Amino acid sequence: MKYLTGVYWERGSVTDKNEDSVVLLQVLTARGRVVMAAVCDGMGGLAQGEAASGYVTRRLQEWFYESLLRAVRKKKPYWMVRRSLDRLVYHMQEQLSEYGTREGIRLGTTMTVLAVWEKTYLLWHLGDSRAYGLSGRKVRGQLFAEAVRMTKDHVYGKNQLTKCVGSFGYERPDFKMGRLQNGQAVLLCSDGFRHCVMEEELADVLLPERINDEKQITRRLREIGNACMKRGEKDNLSAVYVKALQ
Repeated sequence: MKYLTGVYWERGSVTDKNEDSVVLLQVLTARGRVVMAAVCDGMGGLAQGEAASGYVTRRLQEWFYESLLRAVRKKKPYWMVRRSLDRLVYHMQEQLSEYGTREGIRLGTTMTVLAVWEKTYLLWHLGDSRAYGLSGRKVRGQLFAEAVRMTKDHVYGKNQLTKCVGSFGYERPDFKMGRLQNGQAVLLCSDGFRHCVMEEELADVLLPERINDEKQITRRLREIGNACMKRGEKDNLSAVYVKALQ
């Protein structure tokens, strides 16, 4: 299976720094292409949000090359891959907690991670970043865009995160596993990318049926980001898009 991919990463029109971090990796192996994507949104209400999100994405890249590709090559079962990343999250929590104690600060980040190979996807999630499944369906000869939310927000009240990767103790990520069929896509995004748009708008602009190359993905992600900023979004905006091809 092949994939069309794209990334959007924007500081925004108001803030002076970007506390989001993203990663998109793709490697061709003997068992087909392996893709990993992640969006991490540093907690802006705390210190060094960009340090927390950057640390997590760096460790995820290491995990991809050192653990995930080896597991795929050796045909390890999916539950072992899940346990491997859960252990990494536990270790990252420990490291961020120790760093926060030394510096006298609290810090944290959301984490939404997608891994895909052989038409199977694995999804890990902590925080209020989101993952959407995108597809098209025909009703009476018409094509309708459809967005299915794949993650839930870990938020108490309006802005207080109840789960994240940070100096607050270990939280096991929510986990989802499924099949990514030909022509379907997954969107990972930070809350700044989707606060000012409806899910129906995301589905319509990013309908996989209408996307044929990676330049289109980049252009459409930018269109959504620009619309968000025009509507008053003040947060950083980040997104990763992955479409499966035959």
